[in-house]
Amino acid sequence: MKNNYEQQYKEIGLNIAHYRKLRGYTQIEFAEKIDVSRTHLSNIEAPRMKTSLSLDLLFKIADILDVDIRDLFVFHSK
Repeated sequence: MKNNYEQQYKEIGLNIAHYRKLRGYTQIEFAEKIDVSRTHLSNIEAPRMKTSLSLDLLFKIADILDVDIRDLFVFHSK
């Protein structure tokens, strides 16, 4: 995927992984909760993968992780 926002996708994926682990979910458990395959979730969270996701899925992730959607957009690395 040729994308100008690769770094932002990476940061969002890392934030999702961070909050998922903080809540004690395995990838398998969390993938089931958000109704995607574990492989797709793994691709979203993987820093080297360029996997996009829909806003609907992003909102669902934030809801299940009980975080404000804005928290997924706080980027720590520059």
